[in-house]
Amino acid sequence: MHYVVHCLDHDGAVEKRLANYEAHKAYLATAPVKTVISGPLLADDGQTMIGSCFVLEADSLAAVEAFNSNDPFAKAGLWKTVSIRPFSKRVDNR
Repeated sequence: MHYVVHCLDHDGAVEKRLANYEAHKAYLATAPVKTVISGPLLADDGQTMIGSCFVLEADSLAAVEAFNSNDPFAKAGLWKTVSIRPFSKRVDNR
């Protein structure tokens, strides 16, 4: 099953994001769920990072919730909101 994880940072959290970025990347490389695609959400200026978006493949919602709560960004208190939803991937034009 695929899941979309949509996270918005607290206001003014770019420095906190950057301070935890290397740990976040290392975590993604060893995570127990498969990352299909991920990256930062951007402000209207197209450059300022304001959140994170993931499409994950996992056996259960519980596995995705555990993955998310163990992310260094989550442990650092970066995200103001987190939404996790099942996702039905129908088109992939890569």
